Amino acid sequence: MRTHFDKAYYDRYYRNPRTRAINPAAVRKQAAFIAAYLNHLELPPKRVLDIGCGTGGLLRALGRQFPKAELAGAEVSNYLCKRYGWSSGSVVDFSSSEPFDLVVCNDVLPYLDDSACAAALKNLTNLSSSALFIGALTAEDIEQCDIARTDSQQFTRSASWYRRRLKRGLVNVGGGLYLKKPLAVTVWCLDRLE
Repeated sequence: MRTHFDKAYYDRYYRNPRTRAINPAAVRKQAAFIAAYLNHLELPPKRVLDIGCGTGGLLRALGRQFPKAELAGAEVSNYLCKRYGWSSGSVVDFSSSEPFDLVVCNDVLPYLDDSACAAALKNLTNLSSSALFIGALTAEDIEQCDIARTDSQQFTRSASWYRRRLKRGLVNVGGGLYLKKPLAVTVWCLDRLE
């Protein structure tokens, strides 16, 4: 499995239009979706953490959606911490003296083995006071993704593996968005994916 996230990795999967996994327009749409749903639920975040934030595209897009929010980015990549000024930290053990209203963890968990991933999911739940956005390639997704633009050095667990662990402290409200239990807002049963 990949353990080194250097300039060459980010050039290939983030920057090069021919090989990047996601384009900037898709990142902006993802941020707009997260913002629209949280605003609909009347849960606009005051503090946002993107852990494993990469080059920061989603974090910046969320900052445009929530201009009054305090933004924080954390990364395990020394290269990115030096280049963008992110806090150095792993999704497994990153800590904060205060929880964040919204925690984002996108395309990070598949790089962890099962034990580290389970610990990361618990840590993400603890870091969030309200909402968590998770993006992770699952075994069921492999047939749908563009293999040429997908890093093969990942663990592909089943969606049910993630869901079993996430439902312990969170409610799945769709689109990769989870709310912390006990819920602070009303979410109708048909809006939940349980």
